[in-house]
Amino acid sequence: MKLMKQVAALPYVETGTGALVLLITTRGLGRWTIPKGWPKPDMSDADLAAREAFEEAGVRGEIGARPIGNFLYTKRLHLFSWVRCSVDIFPLRASCQHLSWPEKASRRTMWVEPSKAASMVRESQLASLLGQFEGSP
Repeated sequence: MKLMKQVAALPYVETGTGALVLLITTRGLGRWTIPKGWPKPDMSDADLAAREAFEEAGVRGEIGARPIGNFLYTKRLHLFSWVRCSVDIFPLRASCQHLSWPEKASRRTMWVEPSKAASMVRESQLASLLGQFEGSP
């Protein structure tokens, strides 16, 4: 199986008791994950991750210039087609979450503590990164 590249944003906010991260559901099975998408030749990976965060979760903020980690997962493209993806994760310090965004009708969002987020996602490498996340990198 060919390894494809994706980029993701890890939206977070700092609170008085620690960081919260934003999870979204996938459109197909409704599993918890983070906003991600396919690279585009006319955009930097960081800018694309920020765009995905807005389109999939309505979040805007300051995107980190470098990835803070990576995870592998298998993406279902359609009924009999899957690809293995390597996902670079960029931190996004959220400044606002809009009331309306392009994919709002097809996804749920939830702000949670990183340790709780780690128990909600299926991918073990993403869970490990979430479990260790403490906020501002």
